[in-house]
Amino acid sequence: MRLRVLLPALLLALPVMAQAKVFHLDENHTVFGFKASTLLFDVPGRFMKFKADISGDPASPEGSKVRIDIDAKSINTAIQSRDEHLRSPDFFDAATFPRITFTSSTIRKEGERLLVQGTLQMHGVSKDLDLSFEPAEGMNGAGQHTWSYRAMLILDRLAFGIGAESVAAKISLKRPVELNLLLVGFFEEPPVAAKKAPGAVRK
Repeated sequence: MRLRVLLPALLLALPVMAQAKVFHLDENHTVFGFKASTLLFDVPGRFMKFKADISGDPASPEGSKVRIDIDAKSINTAIQSRDEHLRSPDFFDAATFPRITFTSSTIRKEGERLLVQGTLQMHGVSKDLDLSFEPAEGMNGAGQHTWSYRAMLILDRLAFGIGAESVAAKISLKRPVELNLLLVGFFEEPPVAAKKAPGAVRK
């Protein structure tokens, strides 16, 4: 008899228990950066506007989900004229392709690192991508439990058509671009749906 009473309660609790935690970005310390190289010098930069939908459990990341959305127009290399050229059809063509997105397909631990496999969409091209993150956790300056995930990846810009038609790029810009990613934030439990008051009578 007792089992019959407990079983429905346990079944109702399972969806709440199974809900993934939500990862909130600390935008002041998160970086979506890159470094391109010419024959003479390097060009470091970063994207200033972005958002992320990340959910999962840092202790058991299998089954976690990641979606990153970057505003292509927010590219910043500290030189305004160069940034405007990078937004033009010669490179990112941000007016036609305003978003750069990454959507995960699988996430798993590999030793001390986290392997995130997914699809990168940029400049109208979609490519499968593997990102190997180094996780870390600790307390931030406000005493809040914080996580960070750091990754570096070499990307072939011509695989996405970036700079393919630019005369300047053909003369001096190298194909490999180094991506430097740092995701910083904290996990929160998902909001619990409000329960109806017991004994409510339907009129």
